[in-house]
Amino acid sequence: MQFKDTDIAQLDHLYKINLINSCSGYKSANLIGTKSTSEISNVAVFSSITHYGSAPPLLGFVLRPTTVPRNTYANIKETGSYTINHIHEGILEQAHHTSAKYPNTTSEFEMTTLEEEYKAGCFAPFVRGCPVQMEMQFVEAHHIKANDTLLVLGKIKNLFVDDELLSPDGFIDLSKGHIAAINGLDGYTVPKVHLRQSYQRPNI
Repeated sequence: MQFKDTDIAQLDHLYKINLINSCSGYKSANLIGTKSTSEISNVAVFSSITHYGSAPPLLGFVLRPTTVPRNTYANIKETGSYTINHIHEGILEQAHHTSAKYPNTTSEFEMTTLEEEYKAGCFAPFVRGCPVQMEMQFVEAHHIKANDTLLVLGKIKNLFVDDELLSPDGFIDLSKGHIAAINGLDGYTVPKVHLRQSYQRPNI
């Protein structure tokens, strides 16, 4: 099946969303935890978190247009603090439910079985039991004019990894933590590491 750009523009809205969100391949599955200055916690699923550099350690995620309330972004802008928590096999359904649009007076932790966890010095909540957790500090946001979205960049302040996932060379084996990935908007998979390759140099 071929889809030209002119064809895509004419597709049914839901079909188009599913098609374009899944054509890029598997994406990371994470929960971003925040808390407002009025002490109301928020947790939401994101599939756009991407590595932007190791020195300093930067991660970014894309936020849809802020023409409607975006509680996660509002909290990050207010406090500068947020957490990223890898979704694992045991919380798939509860994690996905955080995509529901609750008002900023309602905590998604209260509407799911997900549990808040706090660590010293971090204002935002972590998600208890996630094998990989990151405390993030907001750095900057960039407006993407083409579709009115925002690229939000943050710095890793603290990284927490379950010991059994960590290899001697620093590699985090996500498969040992049954970490999920997302296909499209709502297709979850739990991949296994099939092969690790060595650092490649030219064949000269």
